[in-house]
Amino acid sequence: MIANTKGRTQNAGSNVEVSHRNLPVAKLVESALLHGEGQLTSTGALQITTGKYTGRSPKDKFIVREPQSTDHIAWGKVNQALTPEQFDSLYEKTMNYMESRNLFVFNGYAGADQAYRLPIRIINEYAWQNLFVHQLFIRPTAAELQSHEPEFTVIAMPGLKADPATDGTNSETFIVISFERKTVLIGGTHYAGEMKKSIFSVMNYLLPFRGVMPMHCSANVGEAGDTALFFGLSGTGKTTLSADPHRRLIGDDEHGWSDTGVFNFEGGCYAKCIGLTQEKEPQIWNAIRFGSVLENVVIDAVSGEADYRNNELTENSRAAYPIEYIQGSVIPGVAGHPNVIFFLTADAFGVLPPVSKLTKEQAMYHFLSGYTSKLAGTERGVTDPEATFSACFAGPFLPLRPGVYAEMLGDKITKHGARVYLVNTGWSGGPYGIGERMNLSYTRAMITAIMNGSIENASFTPHSVFGMLIPDAIPLVPHELLDPRNVWADKSAYDRQARQLAKLFAQNFEKFSDVSDAIKLAGPQL
Repeated sequence: MIANTKGRTQNAGSNVEVSHRNLPVAKLVESALLHGEGQLTSTGALQITTGKYTGRSPKDKFIVREPQSTDHIAWGKVNQALTPEQFDSLYEKTMNYMESRNLFVFNGYAGADQAYRLPIRIINEYAWQNLFVHQLFIRPTAAELQSHEPEFTVIAMPGLKADPATDGTNSETFIVISFERKTVLIGGTHYAGEMKKSIFSVMNYLLPFRGVMPMHCSANVGEAGDTALFFGLSGTGKTTLSADPHRRLIGDDEHGWSDTGVFNFEGGCYAKCIGLTQEKEPQIWNAIRFGSVLENVVIDAVSGEADYRNNELTENSRAAYPIEYIQGSVIPGVAGHPNVIFFLTADAFGVLPPVSKLTKEQAMYHFLSGYTSKLAGTERGVTDPEATFSACFAGPFLPLRPGVYAEMLGDKITKHGARVYLVNTGWSGGPYGIGERMNLSYTRAMITAIMNGSIENASFTPHSVFGMLIPDAIPLVPHELLDPRNVWADKSAYDRQARQLAKLFAQNFEKFSDVSDAIKLAGPQL
């Protein structure tokens, strides 16, 4: 129970009973089961459902307009403003809501590199959500816990709903960040991903001021110490492709790139589960066991077995588990500078090549464009795949203008000589509904050829519209797949589709008026 929660924001939760702070996994699972929050699956994972909100709510995310940060924030549709008075009102409402409830507190860190890590506190009304953050963020040692002082606090109260008329929100749901008060308020949604992404947004604001590039990417490292980054929005394959049994996983979603190398923001993984099979993704499959949280995965009422093909609840079913559940993962999640950078996209138009090499200028162009397709269920209201552009492959989570992050990427590519490739994990042979999704085994073969350098033995041909370099051969991949035009039955239809997509790229890029002519010319030519 909370005894007195109306102290300073950064001390919120300090009066929660000690037994409810940083509870071990078994106790959190026990509490969740006792209160009917979920049920155990046949592998021992905790299965829960999140009701009508099974994805993020980007239209309900706000940043408080405050003197210290207002000139740095890229205000607009992504970063909507809330006044300090509106935040204070929501905060008071949250404190009142918390007073009558048992609460669970997690004290931990974001950032595996101790030079840049952020001490965080997350307060939950549900044990399962506290288990989620316990597994997703970096867990402190006993000694670290004794001296832990949070620099940012997330308060997640799903049962508390906002009143748009009085709170200034767009709906009952709210995700509000105050950089001055160092607090995030979340209410009206049970979807746990909001807690994870709110801290990502905080890191995206804080780290550039310290010379660190925050990145929406997964990362792994080979036996020779060669590091690879995988950029991409949800559903493009970051988690799947970085979970390679022949390489060690650094992290599956969020990283920083400092002057000394790459480091994971998190201590766990949040993998999409729809269509999961042991054959295709054995590392993720084996990680779903006791201590893992299965979010919106349908399970058999008798056997408790998960049905990963069932999308009855959502296409955005998820598994959350600590990174040590992936055999051979890098702990702590720190590695050297990347040798290879992958931009992942799921092209619903079926136009982009399955793999292509980018020049530095093309890399800057495609990083700023951040093209992919939103997949069903990842966000509220998205029921069919649709083309989208998300700057830096992280648009919804960037408080600063995209050019800040792009300039940092360009500088680091030059300084460290990283090679950059665009990989399309989307559709081939036609658009969504006609073509087929790229075979995962082929995509893995392409990734392997880039990693081991064998792709450099191929001849490369520029794409007729987009200009990126297409290899003519890759081991274990049918050569006709490499040029997307070859696998369209109607070649003229492909040409029309390619021109249409190029127009969308050009229209989107008009907002980046401050970039160099070399970067502008690196885009598709109509």
